[in-house]
Parts: sequence; C-alpha cells; structure tokens
Amino acid sequence: MVGFAMLIVASTVAYVVLRPSAGDQPELTLGGAQAADDTALGASGYTYQRSTSPDRTEIIDSSGEPVAIMTDGARTVQMYGPSRTFEESGNTPSKVESKVWVRLAPRPYYAGAEKEQWFSDWLSAARHDRSPDVLAISMEYIEGAPVKKDNQGQQYSGDASFGPLDPLDPDGRAEKSDFYDYLGMAWTFLDGKAGVPEPERLLALDCSGYLRMVYGHRLGYPLRGTNTPGDGLPRRAYAMAEIGPGVQLMPNSGHRARGLDRLLPGDLLFFNAGPVVDGHIEHSGIYLGIDDSGHHRFISSRAVADGPTMGDTGGESILDGAGYWAERWRTARRI
Repeated sequence: MVGFAMLIVASTVAYVVLRPSAGDQPELTLGGAQAADDTALGASGYTYQRSTSPDRTEIIDSSGEPVAIMTDGARTVQMYGPSRTFEESGNTPSKVESKVWVRLAPRPYYAGAEKEQWFSDWLSAARHDRSPDVLAISMEYIEGAPVKKDNQGQQYSGDASFGPLDPLDPDGRAEKSDFYDYLGMAWTFLDGKAGVPEPERLLALDCSGYLRMVYGHRLGYPLRGTNTPGDGLPRRAYAMAEIGPGVQLMPNSGHRARGLDRLLPGDLLFFNAGPVVDGHIEHSGIYLGIDDSGHHRFISSRAVADGPTMGDTGGESILDGAGYWAERWRTARRI
C-alpha cells in the first residue's frame, strides 16, 4: 500500500495511523446475522441497508464500500476510514489492525434517522474527522503512554495505575478509582452525586472508571455518579451491564457469552471476575477487534496489570479460546 504513515511511540506503547492512497478502500466486516430486509438509496448516493441482531442500519457508498454502521438505540457509530494498528509490545506480541473509527453521534440512532438533517450533518463531518476516537483514546492510558496536558496544565491522559497498593486485596491493588480520581478534580454528576478525588488515587483508573474516562470525560457521554437507572453511564460495571444505556448485545445467562459475531469495535464487555463463577458482573472492558492471530481482543484496566492493557498480564485479553477472560465473559453492550 502506498500512503502516508504516522508512528507514535512511547516506551512500550505504539499505534500506527496509515493514511491510504485514493485506491485503498476499507473492507466490509459486519457483526451479527445479516437480514437485509430493507435497502434504500439515499439522496447522497449512499445505500442504507437494514440488518438485525442487533437492529441496525449499514451505510454503503456508491462504489459498494462501507461507510458506517449505526445501531438502533446506541450513540456509538462505527465509521470506516484509514487503517490503524494498535499494539502494546511490552505486554503482548499481538496487534489489532482496524479500519473502524468509533464515534459518538449527538443522540441515539433510530431507524430512519439517516434521512434527518441532524444526522446527515453529523455524518458528513464525522467521515472526515481524524481526531482521537474511542479506540485511540483507550490506548492513551496503557503502560508507557505519553503524558498529555491541557492549556491549564491539567493532565488528562498518560499511563494509568489501577489503584493504590492494598495488602488486603488478593490482586494487590485497590479498586474504586474513577476518572475524577485520575484527574484529581472534584466532579458533580447528572444525578446530583458529588465525586471527591482521593489523593492516593491520582492517575488511577479501575475497570469501570477507565470506561468512564474514555467515553465520558474524553468524549462527552453523560455519566451518573450512582448505580441507579437513568440518563448516563452508571459508575460500576454490574450497573453498566444490567441497566446501562444503549443496547445489550446478548443476554447474561450466568455462563460464557455467545455471539462474538455481534461485536463491533468500541462495544463494552462485561465479565465475572469473582470467586464464584456465575452471572455476577465484576469487570468491564472495551472490544478492540480481531488481532493479527485471529483472536477477538479487548482492552481493560485490571489490578494484576496495574492499569489498562490489551496485553496478556493477568490473563489473555481475548474472548475466544479457553483463557481466563474468555471463560468469564458474560455479556456486552453498545452504548
């Protein structure tokens, strides 16, 4: 492929952004069962194809190439663009090359929204947006990630710990570190809950705090301070899985989840990580896609790895096979 490549490297973290030539086009890779029960040609020349499991609209351009996937009830939109390679060489030899860019639409999608002005305006801008998306931002907190600060000197990304040392915790690290702990900033949430950072949790993110940093603080998804139903992403992983916004992609049966083909990059994943293996949710992560070994790889913040990782410390970060996390995967949600 002839194109321009930009390499960003910091210690053990690297991802490559490939800007392909005009002849390079993304491949169509769709999650879920296909049921093309409705296909329409829009005024823009796009084809809008309806599919199920979950209900969604897939946009294809006039040359037959994929443009985006929008899921009913979810704000996340999977856009197709220049290929990128995500890697964490210090913790796994595996890499994820993806042409999918995960963006947040201004409101949840619904069938027919592509015909409305608010969505067409957003889509037009989003197609050319190369600012960090869900996947790129998720890599900004792994081991060795460079520090980034705003104009006021506030650090908002860089290598995150899972939490302070805790000799009473079997994994050695204490959880309960939310995004505002990482920032060291007090926060007031939509539901009125006030978050007060603990100094010992500065630059720390537990599993759900990590998801809230990526989707909430960085990308503006509404956040709740509690684990009650309502607008926004709840605090804990179990609440995100059970009552969180968006669309649940498969039921939590208390056993290993089925339906890998339903997943798309950016989906939230939920696991049972407790001593009793059942349907209880105690861990969460973000689905990255299929790696160069053909495995379904995710990224999450966990105690044994002391922070976010797509690597294999504390169990392989894959959903297929017979590994620790694969066996304990219970459900997924697209928000």
